[in-house]
Amino acid sequence: MAERFAIAQVAPHPLEDANEVGTFADEVSRELAARGHRVLLLAPSRSPELVRESRKLIRAAREKPETLFDPDGGVRVLGVGELLFNASRKGINPAPPIDISRTIEEVLSVAQLDFVHVHEPWAPSAGSVALRHSRALNVGSFHAPAERVLSTQVARKFVELFFGRMDARTASYEATAELMNRFFPSSYRLLRPGITPEQRAPQTGGPVRIAFSDREERGALRLFLRALRHLPEELPWEAVVYSKSGIPTLRSSLRNRVSVVTDEDAAFASADIVVAASLGQVTAPGVLVKALGVGAVPLAARTSVYEEVLRDGDLGLHFDVGDVDVLTAQLERAIKDEDLRTQLARAGGEAREELAWARVADQVEEIYTGLAALRHDPDPKPEVRKRVKKNRLIDVDLHMHTDHSSDCATPVDVLLATARDVGLGAIAVTDHNEISGAYEAAEKASQYGVKVIIGEEVMTADQGEVIGLFLTEKIPRGMTLEETIAEIRRQGGIVYVPHPFDRLHAVPDYEHMLAVVEKIDAIEVFNPRIAIPAFNEEAVRFAGKYRIVGGAGTDSHVAQGLGAVRITMRDFDGPEEFLESLRDANIAAKPSSLRYAQVQALKFLQTKATPPAARRATRRRKVAKAVAGRGGQ
Repeated sequence: MAERFAIAQVAPHPLEDANEVGTFADEVSRELAARGHRVLLLAPSRSPELVRESRKLIRAAREKPETLFDPDGGVRVLGVGELLFNASRKGINPAPPIDISRTIEEVLSVAQLDFVHVHEPWAPSAGSVALRHSRALNVGSFHAPAERVLSTQVARKFVELFFGRMDARTASYEATAELMNRFFPSSYRLLRPGITPEQRAPQTGGPVRIAFSDREERGALRLFLRALRHLPEELPWEAVVYSKSGIPTLRSSLRNRVSVVTDEDAAFASADIVVAASLGQVTAPGVLVKALGVGAVPLAARTSVYEEVLRDGDLGLHFDVGDVDVLTAQLERAIKDEDLRTQLARAGGEAREELAWARVADQVEEIYTGLAALRHDPDPKPEVRKRVKKNRLIDVDLHMHTDHSSDCATPVDVLLATARDVGLGAIAVTDHNEISGAYEAAEKASQYGVKVIIGEEVMTADQGEVIGLFLTEKIPRGMTLEETIAEIRRQGGIVYVPHPFDRLHAVPDYEHMLAVVEKIDAIEVFNPRIAIPAFNEEAVRFAGKYRIVGGAGTDSHVAQGLGAVRITMRDFDGPEEFLESLRDANIAAKPSSLRYAQVQALKFLQTKATPPAARRATRRRKVAKAVAGRGGQ
């Protein structure tokens, strides 16, 4: 039986509003729930009753998280708060009120989720809030091919931080994927929206009904009304406009033929023709998808996304952007030619079968299953794990340097003596692009009663650093991340990624990490030399959602730094026992920005600030002291 997941779909717009993003999230949620997945649908709401009831459920779930999901296997809809303002037509979102942010944070903290699927996660929005707080695997879906100036121009670097937390990205249209790649290059899987077949009101003669949805820029409505005025008066037609903000004052020739409704479903219910007249600023491809769903003939401006939806005219009619004369001519043609309307409606019916929501859910499940397969087995070697649990506990530090690194002045003897003095039972010596210091430490380890893991912190070509533990040979710098990992594995070593999200270090970016996530054995989830704590938190988040073993180390370049981090774990013999012991380890850390500053200052004083002759004299004195057993510092 296929794996069943716990999923939260997060939509940005109020549940009660007509929009294609909400329709997508709702339909996919229903399909997934019908297949046995446990699904939450989170979105703002205009219903105070729903918001109150949702918060009541969330509070109750603090004690029993399972109660947050629908006991009958349906979709649990949670109204996370009320939006005070609507998003503008230009794609500028008002910041969600603090109560929405807190509610989403609480849901994601309480619910044990496999996936958080965010829709249009532009900042600020419910989706961006969810990305900030999610500890699950994240899928981001981008729908409208509309640039958000705030996100793409003003705050692109800030937005990239949140987008970097997405483990998979989808685009509803090729035009959307092209736009996203222009500003946020990545891999976007095409996930076209489904078509919802809707009951069409029976037609018994009468005028041809034309529908228009006011989801596009305001100029599109004016263009549509101007085209209606140009139609010959004798043609039998009537028009229905869906708009919540009203329409311009109608001329006398249109007043008896054009009506305005605030329910989009009512506007489309018996439509023969649906017009989308965008001038290219704000497109609404969902209007055309909805038109196909009700069996109407779409008539759309020739924008790239509208041509994509209508398959270059196979499913509807087009006119050049802003060309009122061609729009008028196409309307007149469609009103007069019933056979043409029948032919296009038939083509739309075939498309409805191809673009069913079940097909969309198949693709979403495929994405989820592919990501879930990247998660590590939490108990791959139970026999080894059981055996190791009988060993004594020791304290371990997995990341430190000696004077065999160009940026460190700590002699091997001083490092070993200090490790002994602070109570460490084992250390990993991980010099930069060098293994000689680790070998020297291993040879002298018995003199100090400290176990030494031979390691190396290798600089890749352009994808940051990676540590190999339990190495037998030096690994040259400058290879790709994949090549470096392959060499570590060839030697039977452990692939350990240090300070993975510290943007002040050379680190592999999120997408490079995803490309090799199956080959990573452990991740450094705490490093006291990281100046910004959020970088460590990001490492914890990544390790948790992919079930990767977490490690820690001082990354010490001065002996005084040892002891700031301790991993209490069972003693081990070799890489296999080490990894199983680390799986159950406890990390004790002393995060302190003051300590960080002190250690960095000492590193500077012991290396760059001290003349070579003085460094050599200091080294001789410290080594003599360590060898004599009088301490390592």
